[in-house]
Amino acid sequence: MLTSDTTDVEACVDEISRLDDVDCEIIRLTVPNQKSVDSLPLIREGMQKRGIERPLVADIHFNPQLAINVCEHVEKVRINPGNYVDRKKFEIREYSHGQYQEELERVEEKLLPLIENLKKYRCALRIGTNHGSLSDRVMNRFGDTPEGMVESALEYLRILRKHGFEQTVLSMKSSNPLVMIQAYRLLVDAMDSEEMYYPLHLGVTEAGNDLDGRVKSAVGIGTLLCDGLGDTIRVSLTEAAENEIPVAQSILQATRSRIYHADFISCPSCGRTFFDLENTTEQIKVRTSHLKGVKIAVMGCIVNGPGEMADADFGYVGAGPGKISLYHGQFCVERNIPAENAVERLIALIQQQGKWVDPAN
Repeated sequence: MLTSDTTDVEACVDEISRLDDVDCEIIRLTVPNQKSVDSLPLIREGMQKRGIERPLVADIHFNPQLAINVCEHVEKVRINPGNYVDRKKFEIREYSHGQYQEELERVEEKLLPLIENLKKYRCALRIGTNHGSLSDRVMNRFGDTPEGMVESALEYLRILRKHGFEQTVLSMKSSNPLVMIQAYRLLVDAMDSEEMYYPLHLGVTEAGNDLDGRVKSAVGIGTLLCDGLGDTIRVSLTEAAENEIPVAQSILQATRSRIYHADFISCPSCGRTFFDLENTTEQIKVRTSHLKGVKIAVMGCIVNGPGEMADADFGYVGAGPGKISLYHGQFCVERNIPAENAVERLIALIQQQGKWVDPAN
């Protein structure tokens, strides 16, 4: 998501260009007013001049009319069911069944013009539920819970289906990875029970920065990807937007959801290691990281060698003081190579096995 003011067209296009350079695939912009809506065609024009073709998502809060107006300019609109129609007043109120249904009818009435424009412009919609912004209606019935998050999304989803709109993505975001994980799992179960099958956008919102933000995102997003859930992801960091993309790619790579580069296996080293494992691993990564899908193991000794790297394509294993053995799969193909020559011999082995490609310029 861009951090630039959407009305500052040049700043937005510059930021989009930086995101494009690191292979961000979807660009989201905040649209808080009509001036921001009017800026979108100019931003698109600036992207085209730079040869950038990325889908745009408009992020809308509080103002249904902006969501309606923006459909013709973007590929997707994101709305928050907690504030699209409702205003959070933190009121404690008991709703009768009839009163609750009246509130849902009010939501439906407000959604109808949006549904019409979404269909007209073939625009997708994300129902973006946030743990911290559930409506008073949902809070009073379900509390500040994952169950409340799920029901908040389902209320909207049922209305969309009733009116024949199916181009919907859902998200269940929280700054707490445990809440986020539980909400997504509950959502999938709830959709299954109603025979709904919609894609999921994963994210830990307000994750922070530095190591904390990265770990929270990896725990939340990675857990669900390992469950087989998730179709798009966003890592939310309190940093430059382009810093989020390598983290997202690393999470996808680690969960085997998508492969971007070579996969490296290396041991932490110990007193049995007789070469500079850290420096050697970095040398090998610099030389081979562009080999998409190739698994390379760098192991300090024979103890952590063949067994621990069983699924690697190639292995670089310490064999004794200053000596290296090379493996192809589980088979040792060269023994006791002098350490100063071993990285080049590893490259040669990869080439011999037909796995080498020259790095892109």
